[in-house]
Amino acid sequence: MTSFGPEGRSDVTCLLVDDDHDLRNLMTNYLGEYGVRVVCASRPREVAPLLVRIQPDLILLDLQLGQECGLDLLRELRALSSIPIIIITGRLRDEADRVVGLELGADDYINKPFSLRELLARIRAVLRGREAGLTKRRSRNEAGHLCFGGWRLERRTRRLTNPRGDPVALTKGEYALLRAFLEAPQRPLSREYLLQATRVHDHAFVRSIDMQVMRLRRKLGDAEHGRSIIRAERGVGYVFTLSVEAS
Repeated sequence: MTSFGPEGRSDVTCLLVDDDHDLRNLMTNYLGEYGVRVVCASRPREVAPLLVRIQPDLILLDLQLGQECGLDLLRELRALSSIPIIIITGRLRDEADRVVGLELGADDYINKPFSLRELLARIRAVLRGREAGLTKRRSRNEAGHLCFGGWRLERRTRRLTNPRGDPVALTKGEYALLRAFLEAPQRPLSREYLLQATRVHDHAFVRSIDMQVMRLRRKLGDAEHGRSIIRAERGVGYVFTLSVEAS
């Protein structure tokens, strides 16, 4: 598990996206004393190259970046990656940004002005949660069965059964797509991510995922039961809405 310690080796890399120069310096110096290496960006366009270069463990994202909106950047980040994100907002009386940020996939938020000690505690809590999630995901991947909403998928035989116990046939592509959703339930996944996760056709187009999702939805009975097991997330991709249990 990730460790922290005063003046110890930096075990955590954090990408801080904020246009306040003084605050960036303050946070960089403080977090650095607790084993958190901070790399800074002041504009959204600087973020993508840094993600590739430094591969951060966590992102601190200010929602007010001059004339640019941090929510747009959050939406793009969550479509591309599952890196934990803590949003920073200075509008204490307006909870709309916080709510939208959490709905878009942020893991936590903190209001300005905040204490650096609280910020460090939130970083630790989010990273502990991520570690627990990774452990749970590894357990899920090793499990013989994955269960969701009464459905049951047997990994070894690739056999899917509905809540009545009837088998439901899946093509190779549908099985790969369903596995991708079950490994990241209740999180928005971009079409690009799903295309890479399925890897059924070498020359498949991103929009072909829409057809795969439509066929999988039909087999899961979304329309029949008036519910959306796989929900479209506008501007992002799709979300598998049910919780998943391993057995």
